[in-house]
Amino acid sequence: MGYQGRDVEVVSLNDTQYLVAACDSCGAIGEKELDVVKVPWRITGRLTARVALMEVLAVGAVPQMMSIAIANDPIPAGEEIMKGVREELRALNLMSLPTAISTEKNMPTKQTGLGITAIGLCDQDKLRIGRSKPGNSLFCLGLPKVGTEAANPEDPDILQGVHVVKLLSVPGVYDIIPVGSQGIRGEAEALARSIGARFIKNSRCELDIHKSAGPSTCLIYTASEDIELGDFGKIPNHKIGRLEEDGGGGLQTGNED
Repeated sequence: MGYQGRDVEVVSLNDTQYLVAACDSCGAIGEKELDVVKVPWRITGRLTARVALMEVLAVGAVPQMMSIAIANDPIPAGEEIMKGVREELRALNLMSLPTAISTEKNMPTKQTGLGITAIGLCDQDKLRIGRSKPGNSLFCLGLPKVGTEAANPEDPDILQGVHVVKLLSVPGVYDIIPVGSQGIRGEAEALARSIGARFIKNSRCELDIHKSAGPSTCLIYTASEDIELGDFGKIPNHKIGRLEEDGGGGLQTGNED
């Protein structure tokens, strides 16, 4: 199947299953001398793992393994980063997930570098890609935050893996897309383009839809206008617009009246 215009790679494994891979990288965020954003390595590890896992979960796949490439010393950097990774796995009840780990043992480093890949399996009839249609409403769960704004993994305003899992079980929810550095608008327009539609912004939405969401602190999802989510706690949920049939003039955006 190949790349789907999302931050995941999907390939056919056999007649009934897809193999899904997602990765996230993190540089200059940690406790090293030249790090730009100073946060505990535990936070670096947890949030980077969260992004990769959520990308796999959001398309309906079940994580099967992870690889963690740490471009720093095993102790203390690697040890502390792995504490955060394990915290995130524990939050998703995935502590038994197999992990392959590599650290830098030959060279001293002055800046944190981390890459995490998650691999999952998805039944063909459960794949959550391309389910949206013109006429669907677009919503944003969580708030876009970046840098030190996103330094608290338990911030009630930001997305967690458990929110993705719960959203998957809500009838009437179609595509679920974690937002990254291109912001809400970037993800919404990419989704619209993938189904031959255009994104119409909700003029009453006060979110900054251009802002980077850093480590996927929010997601967008498509659903009917009157969707009932149930109890998602305190995490913000905003209607950001809708998908409209493209009249043939190519991708356009606008505002709802």
